[in-house]
Amino acid sequence: MTNFGLDIWSNKNFIIEDGQIKLNYKSMPSLLKIAQDIRSKGVRGPVLLRFPHLIKKQIRSLYWYFDKAIKENNYKGSFNAVFPLKVNQFPHAVEAVTAQGKEFGYGLEAGSKAELILAMSKTPEGGNITVNGFKDKEMITLGFIAAQSGHKITITIEGLGELETIIQVASETKIKVPNIGIRIRLHSAGSGIWAKSGGMDAKFGLTSTEILEAISLLREADLLQNLTMIHFHIGSQMSDIAPLKKALREAGNIYAELKKMGATSLNSINIGGGLAIEYDQHAHTKCHNYSIEEFSSSVVFLLADIMNSKGVGHPDIFTESGRFIVASHAVLITPVLELFSHDYQEQHLKIKSKNPPLIEELLELNMLLNNKNCIEYLHDALDHMESILTLFDLGYIDLQDRSNAEILVHNIIKKALYLKSSTPTDELERLQEKLQERYLVNASIFQSLPDYWGLGQNFPIMPLHHLDATPLRAASIWDITCDSDGEIGFNQERPLYLHDVNLDEEEYYLGFFNVGAYQETLGMNHNLFTHPNEYTINVNDTDYEITNEEESKNILEILSSIGYNENEILKKLETDLEKSSFITEQEKSDTLAKLDLYIRQNGYLRTTL
Repeated sequence: MTNFGLDIWSNKNFIIEDGQIKLNYKSMPSLLKIAQDIRSKGVRGPVLLRFPHLIKKQIRSLYWYFDKAIKENNYKGSFNAVFPLKVNQFPHAVEAVTAQGKEFGYGLEAGSKAELILAMSKTPEGGNITVNGFKDKEMITLGFIAAQSGHKITITIEGLGELETIIQVASETKIKVPNIGIRIRLHSAGSGIWAKSGGMDAKFGLTSTEILEAISLLREADLLQNLTMIHFHIGSQMSDIAPLKKALREAGNIYAELKKMGATSLNSINIGGGLAIEYDQHAHTKCHNYSIEEFSSSVVFLLADIMNSKGVGHPDIFTESGRFIVASHAVLITPVLELFSHDYQEQHLKIKSKNPPLIEELLELNMLLNNKNCIEYLHDALDHMESILTLFDLGYIDLQDRSNAEILVHNIIKKALYLKSSTPTDELERLQEKLQERYLVNASIFQSLPDYWGLGQNFPIMPLHHLDATPLRAASIWDITCDSDGEIGFNQERPLYLHDVNLDEEEYYLGFFNVGAYQETLGMNHNLFTHPNEYTINVNDTDYEITNEEESKNILEILSSIGYNENEILKKLETDLEKSSFITEQEKSDTLAKLDLYIRQNGYLRTTL
C-alpha cells in the first residue's frame, strides 16, 4: 500500500507528488506546506483544515448524476437535495455548504428546534427545508412561522400525535400551514452499521394502518392539500445498493396508492440519506459496492418504472445525504510526538571494552548484513537474542549487555525489512508486525474521531510527507488521552505501515481524512481536550488563502464551558502562589506570568517545535 490507498478513498481529491500529498486542484498546494504555514504562527496541537471546493465538487456531482439519470429515463419529476444539519453544524462547515450549494437550490434539513432556527436563518433563497425527528407544539409552530416567512418547508410527521398537533396549530392560528410529509415505516431494512434505521422495528415512521389514519385525519381537517411528501430512510452509509432498490419499490407503491386515494397534492418522495463514501484504504475491505452513478440511475429508473406501471405522474425526488457532501472536505493533521521504539536507535548502544561473545557476534552481524546474507544473519540474530535472554536470567550477563543485544537485534530486523522490502517473506511480514511501532499523536481520538472509538469506523490515515520512501513500520497510533481506548491499533485485516523517522531531527505529520461528517458534532471533551484549531483553505490558480481561523478553546474557556467559574479558579491559583514562602517576590511574579500564559493556551501538548 505504497500510496496508502489514495486511489481507493480519495476520489481524486489528492495526489502524491515530490514525496508529499497535495490537493489535486488548481495550484495544488501540499498539505505539509499548509500545516507548516499555520504552525509558523505558534499554533500547536492538531489542526482541522476545511476545503470548501470539495463540498462544491460533491454537490455538483450529486446534482449532475441525478440530472443525467432524469434525462436518460425521460423522467418528469425534478431532483432536490437538502443537507442534514446533524452531520455537521459547525458554522464554517454550514457556511461552506450553503455558499457552495446556492446555485443548485441546495437546502437544509433540521431535526431539532435549534437546527430549525439555524435552517431558517441559513437556507439560501429557493432552497428547501425539511424537518424530521420528534416534535412538540413549539417546534411545529416554528415550522408554521418558517412557511409564513416564505420558506419552502416540509414538516415530516413521525407519528399520528404530531399530525394531530399540526391540525391543532392550524386551527388556532392564521399563520400559513407548511407542507406536510409522512415518514413511512418500511418493511425493507438497510445494510451496514446503521441498518436499524429501516425495517419494521425502526425508531421512526408510520405503519400502513397509521398512514391510512393520517389520510383520514388530514381529509377531515381540510389539510389533505398540504400533504406533499412521503419520506423514508433505511440507514446511513449504505454498504449495499440492493436494500435501497427494495425500499424504493415499497415506497414507490405506497406513493402511488396514496395518489389514487385522493392525495392529489402529493408530489415528492424523500429517499432520506445513506449515500456512502469510501473510508477504507484497502480494496478487499471497501465500504460499499456502488457508485454515485449507479445510485442515482437506480433511484430514477425504479421510480419511473413503478409510476409508469401504476399510471401515476413521476414524483419529485428529494435526498438528504449529508455524509456524501461533507465527509471529504475536512482533514485532521497532527504531528507525531514520540516513537516508542526510539530507545532502540543505534546511538543508544553503550558497547563495553570487553563484551560477551554473543554481543560481539551481533555487532558483526549488524555491520556485515547485506541483501545476500540478510535472511541467514537475521536467523542468527534471533537465535542469539534467545540465548542472551537465557544468560541474563541465569545472571551471566548484565542489564547493559541485554540492552545492547535488544538494540542490535532490533536494528538487524529493520535492516532486513528494508533490504527485502521488494520481495518480503512470510517470516519477515510476521516480524514486521511483531516489531510494531507506536506513534503518539498530539490529538484525542474521542474528540476528533469518535466514530472510530464508538463504532469501529475506519478513516484513511497517511503521512503528509516521506511518500517517496517505502513505509515499513507496522503502526499503532496512540492519542494523548489517559484512556487505553485512545488507540488505533495495528489491524492485520487493514494494515497501516508508516515510516521510521528520527523525531530528534525532524517532525513527522499524519493526516486523518474524510473526517468532515459527524466527527465534530459527536466529538467529546474527554480529558477536557476540545475541538482543535480549524482553518478554511481557499485554493486558487497560483496559491492558497487561509481564512476563518477558529481557535481551540483555551484551558480557562474549557473549564468555564462545563460550569466552572473562571474568576474563582484564577483567584485560588494566585492566592496559593502569593502565600508561598519558598520563592522570592520576583519569582512569584514570573511564576504568575507563566501560569497566566499556560491557562490561556489550548490543552494540547506543546512538546514539538
